[in-house]
Amino acid sequence: MKDKNLQEIQFLEQGLQNILFQKQAFQMELSEAKDALKELENSKDEVFKIIGQLMIKSEKSKMKEEILSKIKIFELRMKNLEKQEVSLAERMEKIRDNGLKA
Repeated sequence: MKDKNLQEIQFLEQGLQNILFQKQAFQMELSEAKDALKELENSKDEVFKIIGQLMIKSEKSKMKEEILSKIKIFELRMKNLEKQEVSLAERMEKIRDNGLKA
């Protein structure tokens, strides 16, 4: 394999690693949001939202909307990262295949 190909593979591997770290972070946030939604469903009508160092009383329906919106955003971001991951992996594979043929 040529030096140029090796450098490109290293660059792509770093990109993949970054994507994996981002996916892990979003997965944690998604999990927390889903847990919050479960707790909200099990709670009575009185719920509170933490804003900075304050705990503010909030409407259950509004809280549910906010959490569902966050879940949707996290799921979209995860799908986007997964597409990027596949794309980078395919590019790496092509470079490796071309390097072996050369």
